Order: sequence, then structure tokens, then C-alpha cells
Amino acid sequence: MFDGVIVALVTPFRADGSIDLPALGDLVDRLVAAGVAGLAPCGTTGESATLTHDEHRRVIASAVERARGRAKVVAGTGSNNTAEAVALTRFAKEAGADGALVITPYYNRPSQEGLYRHFRAVAESAPIPIVLYNVPSRTACSLDVETAARLAADVPTIVAVKEASGSLEIVSRLRSATRLAVLAGDDALTLPALALGAVGVVSVAAHVAPKDCVALVARFRGGDASGALEIHDRLFPLFRALFVETNPVPVKAALRLMGRDTGVVRPPLAPLAEANEARLRTVLAEGGWLAPR
Repeated sequence: MFDGVIVALVTPFRADGSIDLPALGDLVDRLVAAGVAGLAPCGTTGESATLTHDEHRRVIASAVERARGRAKVVAGTGSNNTAEAVALTRFAKEAGADGALVITPYYNRPSQEGLYRHFRAVAESAPIPIVLYNVPSRTACSLDVETAARLAADVPTIVAVKEASGSLEIVSRLRSATRLAVLAGDDALTLPALALGAVGVVSVAAHVAPKDCVALVARFRGGDASGALEIHDRLFPLFRALFVETNPVPVKAALRLMGRDTGVVRPPLAPLAEANEARLRTVLAEGGWLAPR
């Protein structure tokens, strides 16, 4: 149901910190035109932790409306409060999203039984396909393979997992222990994850190089592993540069440098450090992505 390149959308903000929905629409149009398979608003890259509930709903609805069925929308609806995750997931269904991306609850540090009950409650709250999102570096909480397998066996609407632990072993175990489609959650690991049976990636780098990211996945899945490796090698410096500081600080800086400004990051995030921006500019220039001066 969900495969290929799904872009973890940034949320454009104006200088005063308000949401810039026209800029979001322009971003959606550009990515759809580049051939991405899906869009994931209101995830980590979308600074969901600093969005009010009203803003969260507005971004999801705007992304769905602008996509107009041209790409699937997998809306971020997670929370560390199960009731809030339920409410956001129900809204995503009502707004017309194709699926919901649900992160492991952050800060609370629930047990595996708590995670099972959380995801099951969210999935059973609305008839919409659910993508589990495991990113322990951001949540201090990790979804065990055994718990993912239990959820996959018990809840038919849980269809995929975005695996962002950085562990290829976990990718392999998920593939052998569950029926879930596995999506890489780290651009740099897209190619090795595909080799282990993943079906795509939830990508940050596709903001900068959407056609290349789409081509990497398409070539590998089409049997051209060497061609995919060539693209990976060309993109690898970009993958690294986009995580020189906390995501989405570098990717928003990159878009600004490319002349596709999506505005500021919200506090407590801060603008990209000057030295890191210089490094990022060099990578963009060498890759041919930098806007001409």
C-alpha cells in the first residue's frame, strides 16, 4: 500500500512563526511533479511537537487538498497521549488522508505492553491504514520486533513500519517476523534497507533531490542494483549534510539556499550554525542543487 519515496514534509513557517500554507502547497506541487509516491506531513521533519492541535489539523487537511490524489498522504498523527493520537488519527481519516504515521509515544517510556495497547487503540479508532514509526533516538522508546509482530497479527489495519532506529538487523528481523511493509527511516540506509526487503523510504533528502531519490528506489526495485548504487554514492554527501544538526534545521536551510524558502524553524530549534551552513552550501553546490546567485 505504501512504497517508493514518501517525503517527510517540512512545515513552512513565516518569519513570525505562523504556518505558511501557500508555501506548503507549492512544496507539495513540486514534489508530486518530481514523481514521489507519498507525502508525510506533521511528522518529526514537520516539527509536529511545536504545532497546536488546530495547526496540526490545518496542515494535514491542506496537504490532502493540495495533493488531490496525485500522491498518497500518510499523515503524522502520533502523540505521547493515546487519546490525542486517537483524535488526530480520526481527523486524518475524515480529512481524506490515505494513511496515518504513528510514532512511539515519547517521554512516557511505556513498556512493550503499553506500546501494544497504544498502537492497537489508535488503529482501532479509525478505519485508516496505520504505519508504525520507530525512532528511538527521538523518543527514548523503542518498538521491539516481537511487539510489531504481535500488532501485525492482531490488527489488520496496521500495514507498515517506518524503521528509523538505524539498525539493519531490525529491518531484516521485521521482514522475517512480520507481514508489515518496511520503510527505511534514514536516507543513508535506503539502499541497504531495500537490499534486505524494504519497499521504500520516508525521506528528508527528497526535498532537495526528489528525482534522484525516486530513481534510486526505482532502479533497485527494477533490478539495476549498480545503477542504484551510483545514485546512492552521489547522494551520500547530501544525506550526511542534512543531519549535521537536528532535523529539520539543515533541510530548511538547504531549501532556503536553493531559493525554495520554507521559512524558519520554531523554538526551541535554532537556525543552522554558520560553519554548518557553509558545509551544507558546499555539498549543495557540488551536487548541482544550489540556486544561482
